Amino acid sequence: MSLLRARDVALAACLLACVAPGCAEDDEVAETSDDLTSLTARERVLTFEGYVYVHPDASEGEIMDAVLAQTRSAFGALQLQSVMVTTRELANVDPKKLVREPLTLVEADGSEWQTLRVRYLYEDQAVVPKTMSHRTALSMGLLHGDQAAQLERIYKECTKNTAEEREMGADVWYVFEPTLEKCQAAMTREQEAIDEARGKLSSPESQVVSEEVERLYIPITARLAPKPQAAARLYPEYDRLWAGGIEPGKLHIGLVNGMIDHAEPGKPHHIVDDSGYWEMLGEMEVILNEHPNMKLAATDPPTDLTSFTVNGKPVTGVGFSQFIDWELYDTSWPSGLSAADKLALRKLVAERLNRRWITFTEDVSVRIGSGAAKDVQIVINQYFGAEEDIEPYRRAIQSSDVFLYNGHSYIGAGPLDPANFDASDFPESYQILFIDSCVSFNYYNKDYFSYKERGSRDLDTITNALESFSDGAGAAQGHFVNALISGEQPSYKKLLSVASTTGTDYAWGKDALRVVDGEIDNRYDPEAKRIKVSRP
Repeated sequence: MSLLRARDVALAACLLACVAPGCAEDDEVAETSDDLTSLTARERVLTFEGYVYVHPDASEGEIMDAVLAQTRSAFGALQLQSVMVTTRELANVDPKKLVREPLTLVEADGSEWQTLRVRYLYEDQAVVPKTMSHRTALSMGLLHGDQAAQLERIYKECTKNTAEEREMGADVWYVFEPTLEKCQAAMTREQEAIDEARGKLSSPESQVVSEEVERLYIPITARLAPKPQAAARLYPEYDRLWAGGIEPGKLHIGLVNGMIDHAEPGKPHHIVDDSGYWEMLGEMEVILNEHPNMKLAATDPPTDLTSFTVNGKPVTGVGFSQFIDWELYDTSWPSGLSAADKLALRKLVAERLNRRWITFTEDVSVRIGSGAAKDVQIVINQYFGAEEDIEPYRRAIQSSDVFLYNGHSYIGAGPLDPANFDASDFPESYQILFIDSCVSFNYYNKDYFSYKERGSRDLDTITNALESFSDGAGAAQGHFVNALISGEQPSYKKLLSVASTTGTDYAWGKDALRVVDGEIDNRYDPEAKRIKVSRP
């Protein structure tokens, strides 16, 4: 949830939710007059994902009993938000679509047991109030595990705890209210304990902690989608981006990559060993391979990235592509370097790149509509090593037309917490914020819109509704940037697709229910206003 795991390790799903101004995953998201179920309501397709833990030998019937006990707990959460589905007690789960994941349960005392995590998809028809016609997500929560054994805790934490509610007994799911502030706090405390215990696992890709198996709550995001009746496609405001927002004649893209891994107790942890560093290099590899004319233009604070001295041996005339080759592929090394020299050189490079702005530029010619072609400079400001210091994030948001972040979510209380910013941190021009971290849809989304005077008319956000994956996230964002500046003006659907395509070198095809918000206000139409981007 709050953390992205190290390279090659996929985290177990944990979900937090929020309500947003407008989200989309498909081109077909526009509302039409046909999308009516009554004078006051709209029909939607509601989906959410969850998981249960069962004995490894559990039958399908036992698994479904556990799944349906959990999905039923969404009843109260939906009802309290004036939303309801057509299937009684939310029993609409297809057993054929269950995903089984055998895991080793590691107890606090070190003892180990086998368990089975089963993921499911819930999909149903729902009705929502007309006032929610542009809403594409809902805050929800599910009860997990032995609910009957923890009724007192549920009543106190996630209901209003009235006499009437206490009379519900085993039917507490009917009054379960995960949107209560005290319930949200309880969920956060529970997740913090899970994250702390999980950090001690030796093989987190195949292990799970008892705190996770025994959790009581699973916060989730439920998606609401119109029936696929419309054919509208939604795009970024490309004409505004190419004209220059932060600075006329320039398209500024800020890439902020965070540290991801944590040092094991008693073991040193160098920057060069952090998977966040590899993700940054993977991101830049994808961009530089596609844009060979892109040049390294500046560093801040200033430093020399062309010359190094390793154990008395000079290494000169190098560039960013060599850094990528050395670190990711162990190739293109200068002659005469020993294994120790190569390690020392890798560390020197990482130290110079750490917590430093590296600026790349590419000059292109852009013609918007019937206007004359104009010179435009694409400026990419890349920063690696972001942690809890707010300043790199603030600088990137202030100075970017398109801001992309890959790293920790810090359970929503980190440096990207909207509470850390104000309107002065957001330029008046149109921006896109792509925050690729766990559950950023909940943490880092809707509250940003209030910092724009015109709200979503000047801001689009791309966030994750689920826990995300670190492996390949850098490459995914690199592909997103390439598509954005390709000159082809792809729709948001296409942009999300290229950032979720399984590749060979990077497994970036792990879409954590990524959604776009704010795009409903966009007016750019590539057929009405064609844009031509020319490169030498």
